[in-house]
Amino acid sequence: MPTHTVTLIPGDGIGPEITAVMRDVVEACGVRVEWQIAHAGAQMLDQAGTPLPEATVESIRQTKVAIKGPVTTPVGSGFRSINVQLRKELDLFANLRPAFSLPGSGARYQDVDLVTVRENTEDLYAGIEFEEGTPAAQGLIDYCNQTGAGDIRPDSGISLKPISITASRRIVRWACDYALANGRRKVTAVHKANIQKFSDGLFLQEARQVAECYTDQLEFEDRIVDATCMGLVTRPQQFDVLVMPNLYGDILSDLCAGLVGGLGIAPGANIGEHYAVFEPVHGSAPSYAGKDVANPTAELLSAVLMLRHLGEGQAAERILSAISAVLAEGRFVTYDIKRALTGSVEGSVGTRRFADAVIALL
Repeated sequence: MPTHTVTLIPGDGIGPEITAVMRDVVEACGVRVEWQIAHAGAQMLDQAGTPLPEATVESIRQTKVAIKGPVTTPVGSGFRSINVQLRKELDLFANLRPAFSLPGSGARYQDVDLVTVRENTEDLYAGIEFEEGTPAAQGLIDYCNQTGAGDIRPDSGISLKPISITASRRIVRWACDYALANGRRKVTAVHKANIQKFSDGLFLQEARQVAECYTDQLEFEDRIVDATCMGLVTRPQQFDVLVMPNLYGDILSDLCAGLVGGLGIAPGANIGEHYAVFEPVHGSAPSYAGKDVANPTAELLSAVLMLRHLGEGQAAERILSAISAVLAEGRFVTYDIKRALTGSVEGSVGTRRFADAVIALL
């Protein structure tokens, strides 16, 4: 049996607790992993002068695979998202977010099985911003006003939305290849090309061209993003794999998580040509840190994605089956699941007890 070397970033808030039980579950499955512990987060500012030390990034470059806990991102000020920095540093251009029904999750829907694929490197999340009142912002405002591109109020902050042929083709091709490799039948490109003709219009143009290479193997369609949102909440079963630019992917992937029970059971992966980083998509919940109450399901399901990536498909399916059985039984579930099922947290268990129940079924 091979030994896999994996970078483990515990994160902050509830991150250390849920990554600790994730390790136990993976190891209980018989998979041999050498964990390289690396750190990121606000606590590293004092120690390393940065929330994302170069040593952490270098560890991922060496192991090529990482799994992390959530990391707090300040809202409105402070350092930029560590997740965004990792995606840029390692060119993790594809964000993968499966959303599937699990019995006993308390979700509103019981027969959802879809995947969102989000382009990770550009769009409004490229980080090209001009602060209100700066010479750079004023210069851009003057340029747009003078060239007739559009009138911008002088007290505006500005974010640019680049969409390239290169990134659009790459992400749509990745989504189609993922669909084929995983027995999926249809790919839907999501856009707002009816309004944003030079950015989303370019994305749609390239998506259609790429899809022509898969016409004998996959059904392809495109939908406007607002219509897609309505379709997801009225009949999510009509979708299979959805591929889209960065901002829409961020929003729709959370919407899809809501269909199947929320962020507490939503796994995620950021994948590039050479590296892959797996992580739950929920926040760090610092107010719950150290209380042994956090739901580790999203972290465990992220480990399932990681094991499949590592070629440990049988172990991945065993963990998924065990999680499903524990949730379906409903005896050893955390407070969020218990409340969704019964309206009360009475009888819920902690992070460790939930993980122990999963391990007992492996």
